Amino acid sequence: MEVSKLSKHYSTPRGPLTVLSEVSLSLVPGDAAAIVGPSGSGKSSLLYIIGGLEPPSAGTVRFNGRDIYGLAPADLAQFRNTEIGFVFQDHCLLPQCSVLENVLVPTLVDRAGDSNHRSELAARARSLIEQVGLRDRIEHRPAELSGGEKQRVAIARALIQQPHLVLCDEPTGNLDPVSARAVAALLLDLHRQQNNILIVVTHSVRLADQFPIRLELLENQLKRTEQP
Repeated sequence: MEVSKLSKHYSTPRGPLTVLSEVSLSLVPGDAAAIVGPSGSGKSSLLYIIGGLEPPSAGTVRFNGRDIYGLAPADLAQFRNTEIGFVFQDHCLLPQCSVLENVLVPTLVDRAGDSNHRSELAARARSLIEQVGLRDRIEHRPAELSGGEKQRVAIARALIQQPHLVLCDEPTGNLDPVSARAVAALLLDLHRQQNNILIVVTHSVRLADQFPIRLELLENQLKRTEQP
């Protein structure tokens, strides 16, 4: 993944507001990076741009050599669905669906799959649910889960398509300290198993310190910081 000279400006009544200015970042499979910075520094904007959710004002995001914002809208949507897994602070689970059904949601876009393919996806979902420690909750609905359990479901859902890039926006922000530590350890363990690129934006210094690559977004610029 190659981010090159990325800038983002928003229009306001007082004129353009710059949140990112010529940000560059390069990561390869196996890299795990945490991005920290004060509120309003542009961390989430950077994550959404990298994830193909919000176009930059300038600069490029390349994945496997492709400029993702040069793709047609339908191709960009397909790219997001198959190549990227998202984990948000608010788990965004469907309340009417079971744990298994929620994990399978990203696969519903592919309606052309045959019965064997659908069976493989269901088996993969069950395996992920077991890996995140929720085998006994597989038929439960979100209202029957704790906050930490809901976030574990969100992690399994993010990984169901075996994405090469996993993006997390404050994944432990709504959790108590014990659940936060468990979710952070789970994210990193699954990342190592799947050898993907993992990027987390967070206010939590404790979470960021667990990542081998730590970056700080400050005054619209992204800088690598030394681990303590």
